[in-house]
Parts: sequence; C-alpha cells; structure tokens
Amino acid sequence: MSEHRRKQPQSRGRRAAGPSGRRAAPPPVPPAGTEDPPGATQERPYGSRAEARRAAQRGGRRRAASASAAADGGGRAARRRRDTTAGKRRFIDYPRSGYRGMRRWLPSWRQMLGSVLTFFALMLGLVGLAYAMTEIPDQADIANQQSNVFYWANGERMVVSGESRVNRQPLELADIPMEMQNSVIAAENETFYNDPGIDLMGIGRAVLNMARGGETQSGSTITQQYVKNMYLTQEQTLERKARELLLSVKVGAQVDKEEILEGYLNTSDFGRGAIGIQAAAQAYYGKDAGELTDSECAFLTTLLNGPALHDPFQGGSGEVDVVTEENVQRATERWEYVLNRRVETGTLAPDAHEAIIAEGFPTPNPPTPAMEMAGQIGYLTNLAEAYVINQGILTEEELAKGGYQIHTTFDETMVNQMETAVADVIEANIDPEERAEDRHVQFGGAAVVPGDGAIRAIYGGTDFTEHFLNNADNPRAQVGSTFKPFVLAAALRDGIRDPEGDAEQDREERTQLSPESVYHSENGQRINNYNGEPVVIEEEGSGEEGEWHQENFLQRDHGDITLREAMEVSANVPFVQLGMDVGPATVAQAAMDAGLHEDSLGPANDTVPAFALGVSTPGPIRMASAYATFAAGGEQAEPYSVTRVEGPKENLPWEHENTTTQAFESSVADTVTDVLTGVVEGDEGSGRDAQVLERPVAGKTGTTDDNKSAWFVGYTPQLSTAIGMWRSADSEEELVGDEEMGFLSMFNTAGSERINGSSLPLEAWIAFMQAALEGEPVEEFPDPPSSLGETIWGGGAESPPPPPVETEEPEAPETEEPTEEPTESSPPPSEDPTDDPTDPCLPLDPLCEDPGGQNGDPQGGDTDPGNPQGTTGEPGDPEGSDGEQGDPEGDTGWAF
Repeated sequence: MSEHRRKQPQSRGRRAAGPSGRRAAPPPVPPAGTEDPPGATQERPYGSRAEARRAAQRGGRRRAASASAAADGGGRAARRRRDTTAGKRRFIDYPRSGYRGMRRWLPSWRQMLGSVLTFFALMLGLVGLAYAMTEIPDQADIANQQSNVFYWANGERMVVSGESRVNRQPLELADIPMEMQNSVIAAENETFYNDPGIDLMGIGRAVLNMARGGETQSGSTITQQYVKNMYLTQEQTLERKARELLLSVKVGAQVDKEEILEGYLNTSDFGRGAIGIQAAAQAYYGKDAGELTDSECAFLTTLLNGPALHDPFQGGSGEVDVVTEENVQRATERWEYVLNRRVETGTLAPDAHEAIIAEGFPTPNPPTPAMEMAGQIGYLTNLAEAYVINQGILTEEELAKGGYQIHTTFDETMVNQMETAVADVIEANIDPEERAEDRHVQFGGAAVVPGDGAIRAIYGGTDFTEHFLNNADNPRAQVGSTFKPFVLAAALRDGIRDPEGDAEQDREERTQLSPESVYHSENGQRINNYNGEPVVIEEEGSGEEGEWHQENFLQRDHGDITLREAMEVSANVPFVQLGMDVGPATVAQAAMDAGLHEDSLGPANDTVPAFALGVSTPGPIRMASAYATFAAGGEQAEPYSVTRVEGPKENLPWEHENTTTQAFESSVADTVTDVLTGVVEGDEGSGRDAQVLERPVAGKTGTTDDNKSAWFVGYTPQLSTAIGMWRSADSEEELVGDEEMGFLSMFNTAGSERINGSSLPLEAWIAFMQAALEGEPVEEFPDPPSSLGETIWGGGAESPPPPPVETEEPEAPETEEPTEEPTESSPPPSEDPTDDPTDPCLPLDPLCEDPGGQNGDPQGGDTDPGNPQGTTGEPGDPEGSDGEQGDPEGDTGWAF
C-alpha cells in the first residue's frame, strides 16, 4: 500500500460511544475507484494491520463483483431499450428476446397458459361444430341389419337367422321386470337418469379401478352402449368412439331415458345367439323375462360384461353340456357384485340380499340351439354360411354382424323328401331300446346336379337341435367299395404300368385297359406289385413283415372275372390288384379329378394296397359330386350351395358363376357309367333293387370289411345322390361294452347279421330318388364307345391258348388250284363250315368259336388270342415256356 494511504495506528480499546451511549458506527467505505486526497487521514476501524489487510481484500472482491453485475445489467437494459426503440416488439415473444441459451426457448408461464386456453377453445369449437353436424340415424334401418335371411332355390324365404342364431324378441319397458332394470342401472350406470349421456367421472373412475386391480366397472353409460348397439358397428377405433360420444350426448338430450333403457335391454348381446332380455331369459332359463327372479336378473346382468367369460357352459371344454369352472367363478363374483350394488343404490333390501346369497348362484340351463334351426334347417344354414366364408365372399365377423340375404341351391321339396326317406328307414328298422347295436346309428346324404354342382338336398342328421355334426359334409366315415369306380376310371384313362419299367411312368408308357380285361379273383389271393413282386407290409401289432393277401366280400371265390363283372358283384381282389397295377397315387389323382378332396383320401402309395377299397372319407356331398362327374360325361363341377349374396358390403351383390373342368374324356366317363349300370341291371348286381325306378341308373354299393359303414352312391342323368350309414359314439357315456369312441361295427344292427350298402342305405336311396324324380322325364345315358383300351389277363388270370398253327402252309397254293376249277367229282362247297369234314373247327370247339381268326379278342378286334398287344409269337401264354405259371420274365402284353 502506498505511503499516503497509511493511517496512524489506533488504540486497541473499544470505539468511543456516541452521545446516545451506543457504539459508534464504522465510517462509511468510499466508493470504488475513489482515492483519498493527499494528506488525508482515515481512522482504521480494525485493531491490527492484518485485520485491516484482510478487510481491504474482501472489500475489493465485492466491489469488483458489483461492478461486473452493474455492467451486465446495464447491457441487457441497453439491449431492451434498443429493441423497444427500434419498433420490433412482437405479439408473441417466442423465441423469447432478452434471453440466451435454453431460457430463450422455454416459454413463459403466460405463453403456456395462453396456448392451453387456445387449444381448449379450438377443441370446444370443433366439438360444437361436429355436434351440430351429427344426426341421429334411423333406428329401424340399422336394426334390420342384425339378421341374415336365407332363401330356398325357388326364392322363397327359408329362415331368418335373426329368429334363430341371432335371436331378438323386443319387449316394452313395462314388460321388462323392474329387478332387471335396477340391476343393469346399479351395475352399469348408477347416474343413468341424471347424466347427459356420457359420464366423464365414471370413465375416470373405471380407469382408476382397473389400474388398481379392483372390480371392473364399465366406463360407458347405458346411453353410450345403446347408441353403439343401435347406430354403430362394434369395431374399436378412435373414430367410432368419438362418434359414439357425440351421438350419446345428442341422444341423451333428445330421447327419453325410458326409451333408451328399453332399447338397450332389447339390443344387448347376452350370448347363445340371444339379443335382448326376452331372448336371454328363454336361452338361459327357459322362461319369459317377466318371470325372472332377482337372482336370475343379476346373473343376466353379468353377461353384459362378456357372455363368453360368464356363461358357465362356455369356455375350453368344447362340450355344450359341461360346466366350465373358470366361468362359474367369474360369473359368481360378478353376480355378487351386482347384488351388492343394488343394496348400495337402495333398490334391494339387505335382508332380501342375504336370502338371495344364501340360496346360491342361479346356474342357468345348458345351451340348446334355437328351435328355428330344428330338423335340417340348421345343417342347411351352416353349410351355406361355411360356403360364403370359404369362398371369401364374407368374413366370419361380417356374417355375424348380419344384414345379408343369402340365396341357396337347396330345393325345399327334395330336402323334405330325403329327410322322410331316411326317417322311414330308421323307424322301420332301428330300435335302440330293443337292441343295443341300434344305438348311435347315423345316416348322411346329399343330392347334386350333374354338370352343375348345385346341392339340391342334404341329410345332416336326425335333428340339428340334437345332433350338431353335419353328416352330409364330412363325417369321416370310410366309403368302402364305392371308391372302386375311381380305380376303374384310372385304369381306363391312365392305364397300368409296364412291369419292366419304374414306378413313375408317363401315360405313354402305360397300357390303357378295357373293362373286359380279366383278373383272377380268389379269396385270400396274394397281391403283387405292378412288377410281379409280392406286396409286403408290416403286420399290425407284431412288427414283422408279411405278404398281403386280400379277401373278397363274404369270402367268395370268383375265378377269372372281367372288371365289369367284378364291379357288379363287388369283388375286392381284382380291384386291389388293379389298383397296384395302376398305382395308388394315380388312382388318387383320378379321384381328385372327379371331385374328391386330397385331404380326405389318406395315404396313397404302393405300400397301401387297400387304398382301392375305399379307406378314404370324403363324405356324402363329395361322393355325390364325384359320381356326378361320370354322369356329366367327365365334366367336373365343384359342389356349391349359394347362388347369390346381397347386403351392405361394397363387393356385393355376388353371384355364383358356373365353371366346369373336363376331368375325363367322355369315352372314359361314359364307359364307367356303362359298367356301373351293370351293378343295377345285372342279375347278380349288388344294386339290382334300384331297378324299381324303371329308368337308367348307375351306381355302386360299398361296405367296409369291419362293417363300420355302408353306402350306396348312384345317379341318373338328372341327379346324383349318396347315402351313407354308420354308427358313431362321440363320448364315453355312449359306449356299449368294450366299444371305443369313434365308429362302431354294425354287426347285428337292425336285427341283421351285417349292414351292407345294398340293404338300408340302398333302401333310403331308392325312396328318395323315387320321390325326387317323380314326374321327371326318363333320360338315357350316352352310349359308351364300342371299344376302349386293351383287353388283358392280369392278376393271375389265364388267357386263352393261341390257335393251332398250320404246318403245311407252303402246300396251300397246290390245294387251292382244284378249287378254282372244280370237277364234277368234287363235292359242292358247304354253307355250314361244320359240315366240312376237313374243317379243323368242330362244332362247339372252344378253340374255334371264331372262324374268322378273331377268337381271344372279346372286343372283336384282330389281335392274336392271348396276346392283347397284337404281337407275334407266344407271349400270351401265362404258363411260360417251361410251364411255370405267371413267368414275369416273359414277353409283355398283360399284367399280373
């Protein structure tokens, strides 16, 4: 410090007191930047030099900070003054002037408040505008879209699904019990009679309760739910929810509360297809709504929170008459909640509440289909709905919403005729009370128009309200020997494989057969692969392999038999061997080309020789449709049940377009039909009872080896019909003795040793076809071609021996010269070759039945007998050159 700043040391004593006796204040500190005048003295307020020095240092720092702040403040003030004086002050000061960094971009509280108020003002204006533009739709137009209407083929109404699957029976509010009204209001919307249609507090309370995990309470008012049921869809979107809120406010202001409550209780979905309280009372308790008790009303109220979650008979059990414990628990808890809410709202006395609780949960009745679906109607509507969904015309959700008109192919008269035909057979032959073997007997049937595919009639079961599975569609019953026509069709069209070729051969490498081809048919005969090697399979249960030996129906032996005859008597051995010669995969393709589904055929390979005997399970509709392909000359048409769909969807109306595929040449299809007519017209034909129709009929019987199913499938040029019969047990309670669930044998059923396709199935088929074709003109089948394919001797059949060979062929010209110029001593030529003693053909000689040299060719061709390929030599001798039968190494020309 400079010398002129030095001060005289002060006394260490206390400062002198002032006149008032108080301690004197310290002298003021001079402003920063000032200096003491020369020679001036200043009293030092500190007791020592060190104290004075420290005080001076502290004062210097404070003076520096004060100076800096003053300078900065002066700068900001200056900038604000510059902005003001420049005339650039903004209406919305954002980014904020006068600030730097993040503070420049942070809005002030005034700006934030203004933004919020502006937003709410705009929203209020938009809501007001939307509210003014919102109009209440016509309730009647929307309500009419809750049902689907089904029509018969002639245009008459068949059923309205709103009377069945979606059951609505409206009631006046006065007819709805007050207990039900109080239950719904207490549980769903306590402020119903006072709120404007929406309850913001209720929505918030519901959200809070759910967040806390408490009792679920709907955030929607009764008015909102009524609006959703009557005017809107059930989709969960923000647009739909916003419209619901606006409509609810407008409906709440313009519609009486009583009308809203009445509409809500008449349009709510209670499950089981019941729409409205009256339908719900019938569906769950079998009584009118006016007869419901407080306890029952409380349970029905729980269903408004989700029928699938609170109906005791819904859930994962899959059985309509089995209680689901999870649903019972949920329903009981919600039922108690509803009753408690009624006590809290003062609509139920505490003592009455205790009595209801003591009585226990009111378990409803098991569900049953609506009576409008009784008989065949339920099967018909389900079939039509499945077709609409599978074809992509409507989704399952769209169909459930309703509002569609569905025109079907079903002929009401034919449906009744088929139901009557089957019912008469059952009544006359089946008696479950008399015979245990008559229990669980099922029939299935279908009639299809050839060349079109329209399904005219079905028989799905005794009654849809008792038996839900549609037996006409896919009952999984094996079709037995009715599958054999597809084996024959494959042999005629695709041919048999060359024994010396590989398994996968093109059609050019194969030999197409004639139905006059001969196969050996001995009961228990060994079945060979196409190459002559025995079929070896694993024996069931033993794990060992063994040769496959096929039995005939009723263990009959038929010897050498043509394919035509084998079809008439339904011989198994020839068709099993034929199936192996053709190839099961080729047979399967022919069946699919005719109209069967691949997934119903089962394994089709060379290790399954029984494939040809009908282990497939197509069902009556598909079997009738596939046989219709033969009736239409090989033209395959997919079966269909709906001709037109109308409704609110954009792509409607939809109409069915007929499309067909030429699956088989007409020569092949007509030949199959000609063979199948022999099943009916032949003296030994298994379907000869169908001759009673007195019109051309082609068909085939079918019976499985274990007698678990029996069929008759047949057709006329106008109609193809399949009738199947089987026994099935779907639950353990239905079993008899040692039977297992599934298909049961029909031995001793109907008092018969066994059920064949030629018995009850054919009887029902005849009764239906007689009624369905009454008054229809008699039409003939097309004539089959005079010859198709080659005649072979296969499966061990013995071909006729070749004719004798003339050894003196070179001397022939010398013997012919005298005949050119007969002498008087020569005898005149005989008109009867049997009279000529030199003729090698003697009367009734089996080797010379055809003097023209055509013996051995059943088609009347010019092939060498025993050699259907028409080649020279002796390849047709099944004995082989060394007398060993069936030499597979011999020349080709037939199959083994």
